[in-house]
Amino acid sequence: MMEFKDKYDLIVVGAGPGGSMAAKTAAEAGLEVLMIEKRQEIGTPVRCAEGVGTKELARYVTLDDRWIACEIEAAKIYAPNGSHLKIASASKSGCILERKIFDRVLAQNAVRAGADVVVKCRASGLLFDNGRIAGVEVVHLGEHHSIKSDIVVGADGIESKVGRWGGIDTCLGLEDIVTCAQYLITGIELDGFFTEFYLGNEIAPGGYAWVFPKGEQMANVGIGLNSTMMGDLRPIDYLNRFVKSRFPEGKILEVVLGGVAVCGPIKQTVADGLMLVGDAARQSDPLTGGGIINAMNAGVIAGEVAADAISRGDTSASGLDEYEVRWREEIGKKLSKMLRTKNVLLKLSDAELNRIAASLDGEDIEGLSSTEFIIRIIRKNPLILKDLVGIL
Repeated sequence: MMEFKDKYDLIVVGAGPGGSMAAKTAAEAGLEVLMIEKRQEIGTPVRCAEGVGTKELARYVTLDDRWIACEIEAAKIYAPNGSHLKIASASKSGCILERKIFDRVLAQNAVRAGADVVVKCRASGLLFDNGRIAGVEVVHLGEHHSIKSDIVVGADGIESKVGRWGGIDTCLGLEDIVTCAQYLITGIELDGFFTEFYLGNEIAPGGYAWVFPKGEQMANVGIGLNSTMMGDLRPIDYLNRFVKSRFPEGKILEVVLGGVAVCGPIKQTVADGLMLVGDAARQSDPLTGGGIINAMNAGVIAGEVAADAISRGDTSASGLDEYEVRWREEIGKKLSKMLRTKNVLLKLSDAELNRIAASLDGEDIEGLSSTEFIIRIIRKNPLILKDLVGIL
C-alpha cells in the first residue's frame, strides 16, 4: 500500500493529460508532487475520439509509435445531402492516439520527474486552514487519508468536484454539454486514413458524427449531440442509426459514453491554493469538443505557476493569478472565438449547410487551418454567415 507523505507542495487530482503535465512540470521544478487518480487504471475508460494535431502535440512530448494508432492524411466533411469537402495538408499533421497507452506514458513521465502517482485513490474533499485550501481528503483502497499541500490542482474532468469544493462555480446547463456515444468498430473498409465528419440535423442535431481511423479495418465511430436538441432519441440511438448506414458489417469492440463541455471557459479558475486544468476549467474547444492539447498546455502553465508561487511563499488566489492570465492569453481567446462560431453554426438549417458545401466545390482548400477554412466559408457565403463576420 502507498505510504503517503504528511505534506506535499502540490497535489494534482486527476491523471489525464492536463494533470500529468502539471505534475511533471512542477516536479521538474523541484516541488514535491502527488498525483492521484480515482480509477484503477490511468487512461481508461477512454472518453475521447483520440484525434490530435501532431505539431501541437510535439511541443509537449516526443512522438512515439507506441501510442499513435495512425497518422491522418486528410479530413472529409460531409454535408447533410452526402456531398463532401476534403481538406488535405501537404504533410500529415494529425494523428489518432491510443489514449490507454498515451495517458500512461504521460503519467510515467511525471514519475520520472519525481512525482508520486497513486491510482484507485479518490478525492473525497479538500482540507482547509483558516479558510484557505490546505490539502486533500482521499480514500485509497478503502482507507481515509488527510494529505496536506500548499496548492491543489483540480484536473478531475467535466464532472469536477474539486472546483466546487474550492468555491468556484463549475455548474453546467444542458445547453453547455454535448452528449456523446462512441463505438470502437472493427471489420470495416476505410478509404484511406481520413477523419470524417458528418453534419446535419437528421444525423446529429446540434453536433456531428465522426469516423476516426485506428489502423486497418478499425475506427472510432461516434456522435455528439446538443443536449437540448435530441428530442426523444438517445445519443446511442442516433449512433446505431449512423453505424447501420455507414458500417453495416462492422463489429463493436468497445462502447464509450460521456459528455463534453462546449460552453467555453468558466469565469474563474483559481482560488486560494487552487487551480483548475483541462475539462475541469472547461478548456475544451466549444466548436469541436477537442481538449487534449489545451489541457496539456494549461497543465504546463499550472506547474510553472505553482513552482513560482511556492518559491515566493504566496499561494493565494492573487499569487496564482499568473495562471489565469497566461492560459487565457494562450488558449482563452481562441476558445471565445470558437464559442461564438459554434453558436452561429448551430442555427444553420440542413439546406443552408448544403449550400455552403456547394459553394466550395472546386475551391483549393488544401492545407487550410480550421480558422482559415471557416474564413473561406464566410467569404463564399456572406449572407448565410453574416453573424460570423468580425468574429474571426
